[in-house]
Amino acid sequence: MIMNLTQKILKEHLLSGNMTAGEEIEISIDSTLTQDSTGTMVYLQLEAMNIDRIKTKLSVAYVDHNMLQTGFENADDHLYIKTVANKYGIVYSKPGNGICHQVQLERFSKPGWTLVGSDSHTPTSGGIGCLAIGAGGLDVAVAIGSGRYFVKMPKIFNIVLKGKLKPPAAAKDIILYILGKLTVKGGVGRIFEYSGEGVKYLSVPERATIANMGAELGATTSIFPSDERTLEFLKNQGRENDYRGLSADEGAVYDEELVIDLSEIEPLSAAPHSPDNIKTIRELAGQKITQVAIGSCTNSSYRDLVIVSRILKGKTVHPDVSLVISPGSKQVLTRLSKSGALNDIIASGARILECGCGPCIGMGQAPETNGISLRTFNRNFEGRSGTKSAQVYLVSPETAAVSAIYGVIKEPSILHKDIFDEVHEDDYYDDNMVIKSQGDMDAKVIKGPNIKEFPVNKPLEDSIFKKTVLKVGDNITTDHIMPSNAKLLPYRSNIPYLSEFCFSSVDSDFHRNCKNNEGGFIVGGDNYGQGSSREHAALVPLYLGIRAVIAKSFARIHKSNLINSGILPLVFADAKDYDDIEMFDEIGLNNLQSRFKSGEPIKALNKRTGQEMELLLQVTDRERDILLAGGYINYIMNFTM
Repeated sequence: MIMNLTQKILKEHLLSGNMTAGEEIEISIDSTLTQDSTGTMVYLQLEAMNIDRIKTKLSVAYVDHNMLQTGFENADDHLYIKTVANKYGIVYSKPGNGICHQVQLERFSKPGWTLVGSDSHTPTSGGIGCLAIGAGGLDVAVAIGSGRYFVKMPKIFNIVLKGKLKPPAAAKDIILYILGKLTVKGGVGRIFEYSGEGVKYLSVPERATIANMGAELGATTSIFPSDERTLEFLKNQGRENDYRGLSADEGAVYDEELVIDLSEIEPLSAAPHSPDNIKTIRELAGQKITQVAIGSCTNSSYRDLVIVSRILKGKTVHPDVSLVISPGSKQVLTRLSKSGALNDIIASGARILECGCGPCIGMGQAPETNGISLRTFNRNFEGRSGTKSAQVYLVSPETAAVSAIYGVIKEPSILHKDIFDEVHEDDYYDDNMVIKSQGDMDAKVIKGPNIKEFPVNKPLEDSIFKKTVLKVGDNITTDHIMPSNAKLLPYRSNIPYLSEFCFSSVDSDFHRNCKNNEGGFIVGGDNYGQGSSREHAALVPLYLGIRAVIAKSFARIHKSNLINSGILPLVFADAKDYDDIEMFDEIGLNNLQSRFKSGEPIKALNKRTGQEMELLLQVTDRERDILLAGGYINYIMNFTM
């Protein structure tokens, strides 16, 4: 049977279901990853499942998001993750070892494997031919404990790369171009599979950059073939035995296709405040900047930072610019040091940050009031940088570095062509900040006082009458729902404390309104819940008593998180009904049990207007059972892992 690459990997891992777009399938999971911002909840949930061993071939716990230890909270969380990893036989990557996706790509991901991670940028490993999917924390906990994962079979979207990039255009510009074409909703329900002659000209780190930002398209994942470039990368990591050649069959069929001539790509930027607000650098050239930040899981590879060092060598960062650089891993940092590239970077006046996520998640380096920040990151949502009034532009490392020298957005076309010569890496690697354990179920797990139990819902009632405690528009992100910044990240394992800040950037009274009305409903527009996979954006509303979110449409991961928490994700049958709901309208949902079982639309009565609306519950039979049980934890307690 002729198959594309995605179908091949899914077929090898298929446990149940049919690989028909829109149908739910169950696949076996080879590996998982967590990071500290989501990991504490994952492992609390894993402990609640009372398993005796992990069921994956490999699970890795990273500490990369919140490494600042200004109080006991972060250190306690790190210790909890370390000790629970030891108990279950999960690999532990210590603080400073690097960003989860960069380290996973370098040291652990394998072509043809499946990977589920509690971070939306898990698809980065698609650059090595791994089917890597970002998911909510509870889905990852279940994958660790059962070795399986459920997902609706996506459509397979073939992106055919023709020709070759012409420097100074970079891999970052390819994905920005795609975002400009397809928008942040263009990947919903899709897997992007890359093919064409242009693929062979892209290194694994460049492919990973593209796969990484597929998350901004809303895609389930993105994947590249595994070929000679993949083998070259794995040899460089001392992992050539992990190589497996993988590609689509000749004549493979796809649901959709986009052909891109790489030779026509030019340097681009995502302007404030969305990754799909694409402008050419030509249009933006001359715009004064005050900060440049290079790094993140998108652009922190050795390849990227060597190019940056070449640009900065012998130059000085503009006096009005703060340039900060976050290497993606300890391995990258050490290789930079051994090659001399790090010296060129430091000599220019750049500041070297710890190997971690840092400014990408608002963890330090917030711009000044009204600051203009040029970043090689993947998201530029309003306020995500830590400064609500800041203007953040997303660009390639090439554009970022040359602009840091001139103090304005500068076209990298002025750079000498030698700057863009292919980067060859030495074969240095070590895992001395990685702790591997065989697992010891008798080992002590240490929980600090800031680690609170996660909220658990109750089985679904037949009728719910609640007030609308919030109404929001389109493209509400998980950053809007549950901000993640330097002040709040230390409390990621303390849901009661976090609840006071839920939707704080949208409606400062939200927390109070939930308390005064014993919870309620949220009404939203299109693409509700885009962005990060953070489960807290569902767990905190659950704690506050939110029973349903009624929206025009949902982002994939957040919808799953709502279902896992037992919060109803309801869709307007007629989008015009959105306009007729006002704050504090009381909405009644009746006969839920029977309508759930029959699959009929749910009738919702607005008491103020007397209007009856039809709401759709677009879920699978399994998800319906989860909602009836009051969430995934309640559901899984009904069967043995």
